[in-house]
Amino acid sequence: MKKVLRFVRKFILWFFILSVGGVIIYRFVPVVATPLMAIRAVQSIAAGEKPQFYHRWVAYDDISDNLKRAVLASEDQRFFQHHGFDKVEIEKALEQNKTRKRPRGASTITQQTAKNVFLWPQSSWLRKGFEAYFTVLIEVFWPKERILHVYLNSMETGKGIYGAEAVANQHFYTSASELSAAQSALIAATLPNPIRFNSAKPSAYILKRQAQILRQMRNVSLQK
Repeated sequence: MKKVLRFVRKFILWFFILSVGGVIIYRFVPVVATPLMAIRAVQSIAAGEKPQFYHRWVAYDDISDNLKRAVLASEDQRFFQHHGFDKVEIEKALEQNKTRKRPRGASTITQQTAKNVFLWPQSSWLRKGFEAYFTVLIEVFWPKERILHVYLNSMETGKGIYGAEAVANQHFYTSASELSAAQSALIAATLPNPIRFNSAKPSAYILKRQAQILRQMRNVSLQK
């Protein structure tokens, strides 16, 4: 039993050291690959398909403010006010889920960044626990601009497509810095399920979401 306890203590200590170290490193270093990217590649191989991978890290200033506003409008409008967890949205979700057939989530951009960069996509209580832990670390060690920067570079935006630059190239034949408000709203509209929805070939539902996001973007600030 003592050996087991020593092993557990060492495991916890090393996990803490490595997780904190990883978060600090990514405060300064570009995130060139994530667990999600690897998982999607394995899924493609398992399905007998050739893995697709489009991803290019770009500087924060090389991403259009239109896309920043669109993502904030659709995913996390109180991003600059909360500390990783949006209590207002959590309370709304809890109340609405009492009557909704399909539960509504309340994940912030920080939580999604924690999941994208350090964890796996399948939802479970275990993952949510780790997600909360990494969310706290990210909010402690990264400024808000860095959180948004990493999210915009690592978000899944299509089949085998990750980040702002890749989706701008693949879907709109432009760069992330040149994305228009309309294009940005289309990208943001597909983020809940970028495998099912395609920003280059928007369905009627995505076009409706695009119009909603465009209206909301007018009230979004890129500062605290």
